[in-house]
Amino acid sequence: MKRTSGARPTLVLLVRHGLTATTGRVLPGRAPGLHLSDEGRRQADAVAKRIASLPRVAAVYTSPLERARETAAAIARARRLGLRVERGLLELDYGNWTGQSIRRIVRKPEWRAVQRHPSGFRFPGGESFTEMQARVVGALGRLVARHPGRTIVAVFHADPIKAAVAHALGAHLDLFQRIAIAPASVTAIAYRAHGPVVLTVNSMDGDLAKLQT
Repeated sequence: MKRTSGARPTLVLLVRHGLTATTGRVLPGRAPGLHLSDEGRRQADAVAKRIASLPRVAAVYTSPLERARETAAAIARARRLGLRVERGLLELDYGNWTGQSIRRIVRKPEWRAVQRHPSGFRFPGGESFTEMQARVVGALGRLVARHPGRTIVAVFHADPIKAAVAHALGAHLDLFQRIAIAPASVTAIAYRAHGPVVLTVNSMDGDLAKLQT
C-alpha cells in the first residue's frame, strides 16, 4: 500500500454501515436492494454526528451497495461533502452463499474453514478472502495516495474492514475473525511514511477529535 510521504499521516476512518433487516440473520453479500432499517438510519445519523465534530474531513467514500451509501450519505450531509463511490470497498462476494441464512450456513462443513483458515477458502462461485483483502487494501492505498496528510471516511462492510485492520496490524488473515466490527462502528488507521498505525477499532461512541491530534 502507498503511504503518505510527509510528516502528517493520512487518517482513514473505516465505518461499517448501519443495521439492516437482515443483519446477523442472512448473508446478503452483494445482492442489491438491501436498505438500512429504522435503527440503521438512527445509527447512521449518530455516527454522522460523531464525525461532524472533527475539524477536518477531506472526503467521504462508500461501497456501491445501498446500505453503505445510505450510511455514508448521512456522514457526507453532516460534513457538507459530496459522496464518492469506490468499487474497491465492495462487500466480499459470497457467491452461491449469497442470500442464505446464517443458521443454515453455520451447519455447512466449510464453515470451520471460514472461521479457522479463511486464507485458504474461496466461496463457491465467489471471491476468496485473500482476493478480498488484496482488493480492499489496494483501494485504501489509492485513497491514501489521493489525500496525503488529510482525514477521509470510508464506509463499507464488516469482513472487508476486518481484513484491512488485520493487514494494518501485520496479523495473518487466518486471525482476522478475532476482530469485531459492529454496525455503524468507527475504526481509525493512520497511514504514516513508516507504515500504518491502528488508532482505534470498533469504536461505538465517544469523541473522535483526539484522532486528529
